[in-house]
Order: sequence, then C-alpha cells, then structure tokens
Amino acid sequence: MDLLVRHIGRLHPIVTPVVKDAAVLIRDGSIAWLGSEQDLPSTSSEVLELDVGGRTVTPGFVDAHTHLVWEGSRREEFVARLSGQSYDGGGINTTVAATRAATDQQLIASATERAKSAIEHGTTTMEIKTGYGLTQADEMRMLAVIAELDRSLPLRVESTYLGAHVVPDRVDRDDYVDEVIASLPNAKASGAQWCDVFCDEGVFTILETRRILTAAKDQGFGLRLHAEEIAHTGAAGLAAELGCASADHLEHVSEADARAMAAAGVVGVLLPTVTLSLRTFAFGQVPTLKAAGVELALATDCNPGTSWCESMPYVIQLACLVYGLTVEEALAAATLGGAHSLRRDDVGHLAVGACGDLAVLDVDHEADLVAHLGASVVSNTVLGGRVWERQAGS
Repeated sequence: MDLLVRHIGRLHPIVTPVVKDAAVLIRDGSIAWLGSEQDLPSTSSEVLELDVGGRTVTPGFVDAHTHLVWEGSRREEFVARLSGQSYDGGGINTTVAATRAATDQQLIASATERAKSAIEHGTTTMEIKTGYGLTQADEMRMLAVIAELDRSLPLRVESTYLGAHVVPDRVDRDDYVDEVIASLPNAKASGAQWCDVFCDEGVFTILETRRILTAAKDQGFGLRLHAEEIAHTGAAGLAAELGCASADHLEHVSEADARAMAAAGVVGVLLPTVTLSLRTFAFGQVPTLKAAGVELALATDCNPGTSWCESMPYVIQLACLVYGLTVEEALAAATLGGAHSLRRDDVGHLAVGACGDLAVLDVDHEADLVAHLGASVVSNTVLGGRVWERQAGS
C-alpha cells in the first residue's frame, strides 16, 4: 500500500531547502511526490496515512561503518580504560574467540537485535563488516549472517569483507595476507560487495594493504579502508591512490593526503563515538578534511570494544559538539555523505525517485536533535514506505 506522510512541520530533503508544512507520498517503495501539503495532489483511497503532527522529517540515516555481527563482551577492557589502566585482554581477538564459539542462531539473533535498535534510531541503510572470524570458514559464516539480516529485515544492507581486521594469534602474517587474498572469490560468492582493510600502526602495513585491495579491486569489489586511526601511516593517501570509496577514522590524516582524497573522490567517514570511547580525544581532523574539500560522512562503528552504539542521532550530536559541525553539515554527513561513501544515489536524500526512507524526529526543528541530549528523538522510521513497528518497551 502507498504511504502518505502528512503534517510535517519541517521536511529536510538535504539536497534542497527545508520545506515547511510538508507532505511526502511514497509509492512502490520510492518517493512519488514531496512538497508543501497545500500542493498535495489527489491520491487514491488506498493510501495509508501517517500523520506526524508537525514533527521534523529527514532522510533515513545511512550508517556507513559498522561491525554489527559479534558475540561476547569486552567490558573488562572498557572498565580498565576508564580507570586509566593499561589492559591487554586480547582486544579484537577476544571478540574473535567468542564469535567463533557462537552458533549461527546466536549470531543472527544478537545481530538482529542490534539492527532493530539501529532502525528505531532512524537508520535505514547500514554497512556491515565481517572481521571477527579471521578464518575463511568463520568469515564466510559472518557473511551468511549479514545476508540473513538483509533478507529478514527491511534495512538496506551493504556487506563488507574485512578478513584483514587483525592478524590472528599464532598465525604467520605473510601466510595470513595470502589467505585473505585467497578468500576473496568465496567472499564475493557469499554476497560481499566491499573489501576493507585495517591499515594502521600495528595492524596491516601499506604494502600488505595495497596487495589485498588491489586483488579485491581486480575481482570486482568496491574498496573501503580503515585509515589513520592510531597513527599517520599514509593510508589515506593509499585510499586515494586505489580509488577507495571511503577512508574511515582519519584522526591522524595529513593535509597532503586529505587533498589527495578530495581529488580522488574518497569520502571521509568520521567515527566520533570511537574517539570518545577510547578517550584519545583526537577530534582535530575535521578542519583538515574540510579545508581540503573532502566530503564527510558519519557512522557509529558499532562494535563491542570501542563503540557499542547503534544510535546515529548520538553520533550527530557528537559531530556537532566535538567536531564543530553545524547541524546542517552533520545531517548531510549522516545521510547523503554516508550514501556517497557507499556509492549510492538512491538513499540519503529525499527527492522523487529516491527510496522512501524517512526518519521522523520528535522535535519541532532539526537543531533540537542536537540540543536535546540523551533524548529518544526518533518517533517513527519509514523504510521503503513501510512504517517500522517499534519493539515493546523501546
């Protein structure tokens, strides 16, 4: 059934100016009309109506960097970090062990609950990475879980193979790089659209990353890259060289590499919840990226160790308060910027022909999304014209 969203106080299409007293008509999952409600064309009697009572409406959020599939806890690591202690509890490898030990049903169930939480916070498109398997069999199992989320939920899912997350314990690093490359055909056959590498100090080197991503590009993967989170390594420059769709984190990006990213059309994905959780407070990359003309995106980096967060509104708040983005800049980064980092032109904005994905904000003005800290600000999420039914108690 078609959906008519009515009595919108402020409609924020992102690509065009705000429309007051607006309405949106969604037909067959896509936007068929939007504009001032007084100009609303006649509709059939079979249109379902959603009256939002003067609330603000934006595109559904595009979360362009998550690690949604995992089992186990990293609370000891987190508590130690809060007390200023150095704690070597295994980090990513702790999550790898718990994820390998979990059943498929456990992985699907826990990831589904996180995905539902994200939807209730207004997310309608989500990139999901592997990376907690670190054997070919376990990585393919994670891709199967991601595929199941795509089938079972109205969420738009982008699947990323991150076999090169870390080098597993007691494995030769050269052999592991070879294994990641050898796994690419199976990852592609298992539905992965993207290939990512954690290229940073103590993880994968520039040379190793170039080998993996070059092989991935040859096999038709889109390329993404964890870059410059821990230290400046030149990874952002490599992202530009290889034509990556995104370079993510970027806390230590250089001016030269930022200019190279802009010239190559690499979107800079910012993950403020990670910097906050790690307590490094390295929030200074945004002026460098903006001065270079890099398009920005925002994402949660939802993961068990450094960003247990499914809320894009919280990420938007942090982006304004710690990066100094304006509300308009943060909203664009959380929607259109994320879409561009996924090379999609059908989500992240509101226009005729775009996907009928909306976040209905329980505020009179989009600035209140940022100003009202800690509020449950999304009253409805619409995915392809379908109004998401919130879970009991949420």
